[in-house]
Amino acid sequence: MSTPAGVPLRPGKIIAVHVAYESRSAQRGKRPSQPSYFLKATSSLAASGESIERPAGTSLLAFEGEIAIIIGAAARAVSADEAWTYVEGVTASNDFGLYDIKAPDKGSNLRSKSRDGYTPLGPNIIPAAEADPQSLRIRTWVNGEVKQDDGTSAAQLIFPLTQIVADLSQHMTLEPGDVILTGTPAGSTVVAPGDTVEVEVSTASASAGSELTSGRLVTNVVEGPGEFDPKLGSTPAVTEALQADAWGSREAAGLAPEETAPEETEPEESTVGLSEDLRAKLTEAPTAGLSAQLRGRGLNNVVIEGVSPLVPGNKVVGTAKTLRFVPNREDLFKSHGGGYNAQKRAFDSLRSGEVVVIEARGESGSGTLGDVLALRAKAQGATGVITDGGVRDSAEVAGILPVFATAKNPAVLGRKHVPWESDVAVACGNATVLPGDVIVGDDDGVIVIPRDLVEDVVDAALEKEIEDGWVAEQVAAGNPIESLFPPKGEWKEKFDAWKASR
Repeated sequence: MSTPAGVPLRPGKIIAVHVAYESRSAQRGKRPSQPSYFLKATSSLAASGESIERPAGTSLLAFEGEIAIIIGAAARAVSADEAWTYVEGVTASNDFGLYDIKAPDKGSNLRSKSRDGYTPLGPNIIPAAEADPQSLRIRTWVNGEVKQDDGTSAAQLIFPLTQIVADLSQHMTLEPGDVILTGTPAGSTVVAPGDTVEVEVSTASASAGSELTSGRLVTNVVEGPGEFDPKLGSTPAVTEALQADAWGSREAAGLAPEETAPEETEPEESTVGLSEDLRAKLTEAPTAGLSAQLRGRGLNNVVIEGVSPLVPGNKVVGTAKTLRFVPNREDLFKSHGGGYNAQKRAFDSLRSGEVVVIEARGESGSGTLGDVLALRAKAQGATGVITDGGVRDSAEVAGILPVFATAKNPAVLGRKHVPWESDVAVACGNATVLPGDVIVGDDDGVIVIPRDLVEDVVDAALEKEIEDGWVAEQVAAGNPIESLFPPKGEWKEKFDAWKASR
């Protein structure tokens, strides 16, 4: 492993943030609600002026200019306010990734981003005491042309640098010399052999008023050997989705625009997400009460029929991420069932607070998910899965996250289903579910609530719960249910008086 000039520390670990910049989030079309991370091998470290190899036969080597935080003192469970005092300094870094081999490890990025030389760092450290964490600037050049130019102000970063340090410290001890790569802004794209990439971090000195800089981190791209043994593991494979991600957009990759019907467009985060207050109300409200309120508003066909929780007592609240299977046909499974199929893409693109709703046509003759997909859903922040099909690895899945299904079945997907598409209207358990619909499930079953009705419905349901609780007390005391359930006449007056006194 090379030691970057001016950065003498050999890190115990290199931690990288998936997405932290508003500009990158806007470019990708998804805004995370919480930071998420992956690890890079320390053997990927390289110094300024060294070369990076793009293996022969691959085409999607992408740069990501980033600000690297160097930890100076052991940090465990520190607050965001004190986090910066545990930082030695910052420098420039380049979080290179080979998208050709990303699909099998998407999320962990292990093989695509831990190759030798894929983490250039340096050349010099800007002392943390001289740097305001909200006033740093990051720039990247390719062959002398500026490709990235962004900063760390509150308007530019989704997650402040101090939050990232504090968050990581509540899960692990950050040790002196550890490196945190803090995400890349918009502008990351593909480079090829012969290109030169430069990254620089700069800031105004907190004491002297002059500019401080990491110096330019220079990396030269060359072609390397491309032997990948398929007997040992996955080999390079390119999809349109990977091309678009690596280049930054379908247009930059030379791909035709996607033709997406308006109703199939992924809802904006502000529309999809549930506030903590609303989520708490939905968690408290029983599905029976919510169903009654929907029925009172003319919606009777909102129950996902035939599904029950793998673990009695589990509750699911979230917004729908839909996935559709079609009946198995051998030629279609050959073209759509293997590789990075619609099912895997759906689970990889989950957002925090979403519930996967799977249309399996009530066919329980095979599993529609197993433990690996359940683990991926949990890692992405999903709150559960609803399927009108079967579940494999049911004991393991039951311990990972709430899942409602029709049956348990050990058979693999291809016995009955072909994963076809996601983020479309689906029919799950005889209920139509649209992306972004609110899903609530408990021991009584699962219901679908249109997003524009949810606040009104849950408030009314909780109000009715108060009344029903009072009625239950009266019945338990020996009173007949006539005129009491629901309260009428004298009983209504008694209830109103009781309610007013609370």
